[in-house]
Formats: sequence, C-alpha cells, structure tokens
Amino acid sequence: MEDAEAIEKLAKSEDGKFLKGRRIYTLKIPKVDGGGTLSVRINWSQRIPYFDDLFCLSVPFHFPAYLVPPGKKVKNSQKILLHINSGISSEVVCKHTSHPMKILRREVGNLSFSNEAEVSAWSNMDFDLSYSISPSDLFGGVLLQSPSLHDFDQREMFCLYIFPGQNHNRQVFRKVVFIIDISGSMKDGPIESTKRAVLASLSKLNPEDAFNIIGFNGDTKLFSLSMEQATKEAITRATEWIDANLVTNGGTNILLPVEQAIKMLAETGNSIPLIFLITDGSVANEREICNLVKASLKKGNTISPRLCTFGIGTFCNHYFLQMLSEIGRGIYDAAYDVDLIDSRFQTLFTKASSLFLANITVDAFKHLDSFELFPTQIPDLAFGSPLIISGRYNGSFPDSFKVSGTSADMSNSTIHLKAQRAKELLLDRVLARRQIDVVTSHAWLLESKDLQDKVAKMSKQTGFPSEYTRLILMLATEGKKAPLSIISQEMRKRFDLSKSNKVEWKGQKIILLGNQGVGFGNLAATAENIQPGKEIKPSQATDLLVKAATNCCGRLIDRFCCLCFIKSCMYMNDRCVVAFTQLTAALACCEIFNCCFELCECF
Repeated sequence: MEDAEAIEKLAKSEDGKFLKGRRIYTLKIPKVDGGGTLSVRINWSQRIPYFDDLFCLSVPFHFPAYLVPPGKKVKNSQKILLHINSGISSEVVCKHTSHPMKILRREVGNLSFSNEAEVSAWSNMDFDLSYSISPSDLFGGVLLQSPSLHDFDQREMFCLYIFPGQNHNRQVFRKVVFIIDISGSMKDGPIESTKRAVLASLSKLNPEDAFNIIGFNGDTKLFSLSMEQATKEAITRATEWIDANLVTNGGTNILLPVEQAIKMLAETGNSIPLIFLITDGSVANEREICNLVKASLKKGNTISPRLCTFGIGTFCNHYFLQMLSEIGRGIYDAAYDVDLIDSRFQTLFTKASSLFLANITVDAFKHLDSFELFPTQIPDLAFGSPLIISGRYNGSFPDSFKVSGTSADMSNSTIHLKAQRAKELLLDRVLARRQIDVVTSHAWLLESKDLQDKVAKMSKQTGFPSEYTRLILMLATEGKKAPLSIISQEMRKRFDLSKSNKVEWKGQKIILLGNQGVGFGNLAATAENIQPGKEIKPSQATDLLVKAATNCCGRLIDRFCCLCFIKSCMYMNDRCVVAFTQLTAALACCEIFNCCFELCECF
C-alpha cells in the first residue's frame, strides 16, 4: 500500500470498481483504434458450493447481443475447456451440465471435458456443472506438498479434508439463538429479507429443538427470557413477535446481545448450541467483543456455543465477523447484495445446524516440530459441507493418523485417515484466498504490522488481492506487447519504490485500480444509519447499464442501444438511411447524442 500511495499522483484509482453488491467488477478500457482487435483474458478464483453431496460449479457464460460489432459478419465460435482435478484418489462422477460436453480424459481424481462449436448466436446462459467425488461415508485424507523455490515461506504445506458422506440419519439436537440487527440502517429491504430468512430457518427445527430470538439496536428485545421448544405454537408466537417487535430504529450495540445469548446457552445439555449474529454495521469496540467472547467461551462447558456470523453489505467489518466466528468455532458468511440475504443465510443455517462432529482433534500434529493452522481452530464437521483445514509445518507428517471428535449425542468418534502427495495441484493457489482472509482477520485483531506484511507477501506471490496491496495496470503506448516475464522484470526495475519514492516511467501509462478488498467496516456510515447498497457508484451511466444488463431490461438495451440502432440501419434502403443520418446529426447538435454516449459507451 505504501508503494501504491507513491504513484497515486500518476495513476487513476477510479478505473476499476465493484458494482451490484461486489458481484460485478467494471473496468474502463482505453480508447481502441477503429479496425483494431480487442482481446480480453480474465482470471479469477471462486469457491465451489457443496449441496446434497455434489460440488456445483457455475461460470458466467452469457453474452449480450450488443457485443457483436456492427457492419460486418463475425463468426460466432464458442469454446469451453474444463479440467477437474479433485486432488484425491477418488472417481469424479459428473451429474449435470448445462451445455453438451465431450469427455476428453477420465482418470482417478481427474476428468476433462470440451465443447467447441460454431453457433448462430453466442450463449445466453451461464455454464453450470455438478459432480461428486465421495460416494462413501466419511471420506477424508491429507494432501502434502513442498513449497516452490520462489515461495517466501519454505515450510511444507498440507491440506486436510473430510467429506460428510451420504449418511444423513445421524442424531442432531439443536439449541439456537438468533441475534438480529434492527438498527435504522436495516429498514425496508434488509430487515424484511432477514425476517424471511429467520422464519424459514425456524420452520426447519424439530419439536425437540430449542430456540430464542434477540433483536438489538442500542438496546435489546427478547422473544423469551429462556429457551423455547420449537413447537408449532411457539413458532407461531415467534412469527407474531417478529412482525411486531423487529422494527428498525436507533444505533448498533453488538456486545450486549452476544453476552445475553452466551448466558442463555451456558447449560448445553445433550446438544451443540448455536448463535447466529446478523448485522450490517460496524462498532468501535469490535476488538473488545472478540476478546470478551474468547474469555467467555473458555469458561464454558466442553461443548461451548458455536458463534456463526452473517454480514450484510459493505459497511460492516467482515474481518471482525470472520474473527468472531473463528473464535466461536462457527461459520461466517455474507451477502453484499440485499437480494441475496434470504438464500445465503438459509444456506448458512442449514450447514451450521447440521453439525455431527465437534471439538475435532488431529493426532498427527503431535508428531510435527511446529505447524500453523488456517483457521487457527479446527471447525466442526457438518452434513452440508466438507471440512477443510490447511497450514504449514516443519517436521515429518505421518503416513496415517487419527481424527477424533465429539458426536451430536455426546459420544466420542474417531476417523482413520492417510496422507498422500498432491500431484498437478498447486496447493498454495487453491488455498490462497482463505489463508489471506484468515491472516488478515488476525492482523486486524492484533493490529500487527508483521501479519500485515505477511498478507502482502502472500498476495503478491499468489496474485490474489488483499487489504494491504493494490493492483496496477501498466499499458504500453507504443510498440508490440512484451512477454509477461520481461514486463515483470521491467516493473521491478521501474517501480522499486522501497529505495525511492520517485517513479521512472517511459512510454508507459499507469492505472491504479480501486481497492479490491472489502475494507474494515465503516463506522461513519453505521452511525448515520446508511442502508447497505447506498455506496457511491463510480458512474451513474455504467451503473444504469449494469442494472439493465442483469435483469429483463437487458433485452431492451440490446434492441435500443446505439450499436443495435446502427445495425438496424444496415437493412434499410438508402433514402431511409440518409433521413436517419440527418436526424441523428440534428440530435447531436442538441447534445442529446452526448447523453447516448454516456449511457451506452458504444462509440
């Protein structure tokens, strides 16, 4: 970040921004000469959701009609190459694909597909695929890999995984407390979506389960002074209470309701207690909350409450919520877009409320000289999601070992696992995103400069954005494109800002992209009760086009934008073309043409 500040005067930070709840990233493309060819290469990383024992991959593959250049025929060729490398010795079984695919190669743990065709129109739907790799019950293991020569951390890497399997008849008893933010910023869309999500979650409880609800702003509102059995009558009363009492107003005080929930669940009995915290804001005492929760859970019983956190929008401190869930051995999730609150929270609730193995320990760690875990505490194993932990170690990892834990009926359970070397799988890149997030949350909590520097090194080494690095684009204004390795060397020479704050650049244009991190919350926006989704947009015209392209209005844009208007003129007779040309020139004189330019950015 210090280097980025040094070139701030030479670069523009408005050219790369997130829109639509961080689901869409917009980037201005510099002026392109007529007749030129524009090639775009996009790389990204995403987590693959796990539903009903299936991994479900979804890749954007929808191309609006206005992308086709006017005035000439373009051969519409689309090509999909997909290689699945599970990294484990288990058969990959494809269950569903949205596009017809041809199998190129099938091996143990690997599967390759292809789709290549000339089509009359480009694809108008995303590419979806689902596959399974674990047909058995409680399948797991450990992948080991040595670091590359250029890795700043020369310790060995490991990734431990356990799949829950298909036996979903294990006993699960639940005690659940919902903590719901009802501050002024949650009004309208956020609170209504949250109510629907909580009511849907209550309907999934069994009569032998227990629940309670706490609404909080500057104060708290309790549905009941004690835990209630999840009978039909109690859920009906809870529905009425939610409608009458969860009214948005006031500020945000997170500590008080969290303390109340922990006290309610002090006597856990024969269950794994759960706390769900839902908020859209930041508070000044977040580090104090983390430390107090850590101290409270240490004093508790063998099965302490699991604290799951759910962030809404970009004004809350997502690293605080991640840290809180890690301390509470729970699960963290977020909905940056208000429209996703209901679905994402229900997914979180289903996953967290189906825990069947808690307080997990790995005896292999006892045989290592030293090790570092991501996350620092081993999460519980649930039906809806595989357990994945990773880390670095010194020493010799045993070939076979035991994983032990406490089942939902409070009995002890043991799983025997084996270690294997990861082949054709870059563990550092596969695990980079989660490890960067874990270390960033600890750097925030401890206010550690060393951990911040560690995050920056991980970010630069793997190419993943972080809170402590910035991405710049260097555009060559003349000559042919140089190989990437040469550009990297030149970048190091010209932008070695550790020695000097002066930047040397010849024939280069520098673009400093907007911060791609989520930030550490916005106390001012929370104090002013600004609603999620009210962030300042870089361009109203771009925002309008994005909104139109992501809903039913996209088809109208396809038909009435300037580009398609010009295409339509190709099919008219000469007199009509002359008439429309004169009309367009007249409108341009009135500067209406400039409005069209700002909206569609087609010329």
